[in-house]
Amino acid sequence: MTPENPIPPLPHVDTFLGPHEKDLARLAELLRAHTPYDGSFELRLPEVHASRSTRMNQDLVHSVQQPALCIVAQGAKSVFLGPDVYEYSPSRLLVYSVDLPVATRVTRASLQEPFLNLRIGLEPRRIAELALKVFPYGLPKVRENRGVYLSDASSGIVNAAVRLMELMENERQAELIGPLVVDEILVRLLLSPVGSRVAQLGNAESSVERVAQAVEWVRKHFDEPMNVERLAEKVHMGVSTFHAHFKGVTGMSPVQYQKVLRLQEARRLLASTSMDAGAASRQVGYASASQFSREYSRLFGTTPSKDLARLREPGALAS
Repeated sequence: MTPENPIPPLPHVDTFLGPHEKDLARLAELLRAHTPYDGSFELRLPEVHASRSTRMNQDLVHSVQQPALCIVAQGAKSVFLGPDVYEYSPSRLLVYSVDLPVATRVTRASLQEPFLNLRIGLEPRRIAELALKVFPYGLPKVRENRGVYLSDASSGIVNAAVRLMELMENERQAELIGPLVVDEILVRLLLSPVGSRVAQLGNAESSVERVAQAVEWVRKHFDEPMNVERLAEKVHMGVSTFHAHFKGVTGMSPVQYQKVLRLQEARRLLASTSMDAGAASRQVGYASASQFSREYSRLFGTTPSKDLARLREPGALAS
C-alpha cells in the first residue's frame, strides 16, 4: 500500500472470547496431575512450570519473578508491586516483562479446589523473532511500559495451554511438538490487546528492554554501591529519562529496587544458612546493622531476629 493508504494494524484475536469452562476444567485436571503437592514443578520443557497451592496466604510471599506469562486454571492470586496490586484468575492472564522483586498472596484456594497456575517463561530473543512475523511493518507504539500487566484470558490461549499440558504426558511429543505449541501461545499473546507491550521485550530500542538490561546489572551487583549515573550510561539514557523509565517499568527507583533485592537475599540467607542477621546484612552489602534491621522490618513486617526462627521452619519461603 502507499503512504496515503497505510497498512492497517492487525486485528486482535480472541479479544471477546473468554476461556471455555471445559478447557479450564481440563487444564486444572492436567495441572493437578503434574503438581503432587504444593509448590512449583518444572515440566518437560525449559521455562514451563506448573504450580499449586491449597492454602491462601496469610503473609505476603516475597520473590523475584522473571519475565513470564501466567495462566490460571483455578483459584486466584494477587501480586503487589509498589503501590499497585494485580489480581489474576482463570479470567485474567498476568505477564511479567522484566525481573521484578514482588510480593504475592494466594487469595482463592482450598484443598478441594487449589490454586493452579501454568507459567511460561518469556525469552526476549524468541519474542523478537515472533514479533517480526506478527508485526511485519514495525512494532506499534505503546504509551506506557510496565513490569506487570493483566489481560483478559482468551479461549485460544487457554485451549493451547491444554494441548501443551497434554503433550507433557509423553517425553518425545513434548520435545518435538511442545515448542510449537508454546510458539502458538506466544503468537496469540502478541495478537492480543497487550501484544504491543509484550513485543517490547524483544525490542532492543524499547525502554522495557533497556530497563531489563539495567535490572540484569543490578541483580548481578546488588551488593555493590549503586551509581545511577553510570547505570544510565550503560543503557544509553540520560539520568532523568532513565530514572523515569526505570520507575515506570518496575514501580520503584533503581535504589529502591536494589534495596528490595538485598533484603530478599538476606532473608533467603537467614532461612537457608546458619548466618545470623549481622552476617547476612554484611553479605548483601549493608554497612549499618541498625539500618538493615529498620529496612528489613519495613519490608517484611518483623525484625530479622524475630523472623529468623520462623524462616527456618520447613516450607517457610514456599510460594
